[in-house]
Amino acid sequence: MTLYEERKKRTEWYTEARFGMFIHWGLYAIPARGEWVKSYDRFTNEEYQQYFDEFNPTRYNPKEWAKIAKNAGMKYAVLTAKHHDGFCLFDSQYTDYKSTNTKCKRDLVREYIDAFRAEGIMVGLYYSLIDWHHPDFPHYGDNQHPMRDNEAFKNTEHHFENYITYFHNQVRELLTNYGTIDILWFDFSYHNKALAGTQFEYMMGETWRATELVKMIRSLQPDVIIDNRLGGDSKKAEPEFYSGDFASPECMMPTNPITDELGRPMPWELCLTLDNNWGYAKHKPSNYKTTKNVIEMLVECVSMGGNMLINVGPNPKGEIPKESIRILSEVGEWMRKNAESIYGCTTSEFAIPRFGRYTQNDKMLYAHVYHRFTDAVCLPSLQNKVKKARLLEDGSELSIKRPWNAGESEDLYIDLGIPGLYDEIDTVIEVELL
Repeated sequence: MTLYEERKKRTEWYTEARFGMFIHWGLYAIPARGEWVKSYDRFTNEEYQQYFDEFNPTRYNPKEWAKIAKNAGMKYAVLTAKHHDGFCLFDSQYTDYKSTNTKCKRDLVREYIDAFRAEGIMVGLYYSLIDWHHPDFPHYGDNQHPMRDNEAFKNTEHHFENYITYFHNQVRELLTNYGTIDILWFDFSYHNKALAGTQFEYMMGETWRATELVKMIRSLQPDVIIDNRLGGDSKKAEPEFYSGDFASPECMMPTNPITDELGRPMPWELCLTLDNNWGYAKHKPSNYKTTKNVIEMLVECVSMGGNMLINVGPNPKGEIPKESIRILSEVGEWMRKNAESIYGCTTSEFAIPRFGRYTQNDKMLYAHVYHRFTDAVCLPSLQNKVKKARLLEDGSELSIKRPWNAGESEDLYIDLGIPGLYDEIDTVIEVELL
């Protein structure tokens, strides 16, 4: 079996699921300026220690998180087991910098996994390839490290192989101690231009001992799916072994379905924030997406054969913000009526319509009507190709008609002029093809 075939088999559940919850949470929730605060504010480890000493999420209840995700129609979730600041939400034997050593004394990853599994939601773990706490991760001159321009660290010697062994060991723990893990979401590889000519210039691929890492991962959990951020080019006809199972564009919608260089469809996932920030950011301007915006982006992803992973950033006490809950609840209301147009659907065989988007699952075509224009919605070139049309939300029959002035047009028209038929967010018409 080729790598492409293996990837396709591993991601079957994933391309059925289509919709997931990203959760960025850690010590950075306390300063409440986003997950990069340690880097942006150039905190030393000693200055950042105050947040470790204070961390005590007394209202953390992952069962509530799981219910929010399930009610929104999400089929999988990804939690930051370790972000760039190096703090671990799990009980690792390789560091003291972990949640079980804070005031809360809890393995937060274990509780998350148990709660989401109980709701039937697939579980994923995010793990940062970089680490601003570990002494052997390069400091001075690194693109992002908080000490990147601190002269006191200019001549510090780092035993980088010690760090690589450390993070490999932690990945092994996550795949050994917590049962089945469905997704490993690594973040991220980059080019260190300031360190050109050194071993730290290309922080990607085999710098992470990526082939060795993925062989270990596959030996422990062969069915886990991995993102593409270890490095490599997942679009190659024969990609590197470590190139990953899905592409992960961030906060940027592709303009076309993502394919490899042979034109074969690739699994992909748009990851994006619900607000402006990944981590909790009380002290930064908020700009929440509307419910309509979230639904249209989800449909857009599915219409191009992709998934959407949208983020919530819990506060220091462990609560998902109320505005996030409100929006996801409204998305869930739409999903309860229209989920068949999302789960298991993909790019349609028909061209993008002017009124919105199509998603398709075999002979079932779903017309997502964002703009009705007139009472009669035109489905181009579908005359004589449709068995029946129904309003997806309740199964009610819709009138298929040819207006008197349509002539010999091959277009099909569906009447949405009756009051109560049209949903301003997204009216979904289920069309059964002949």
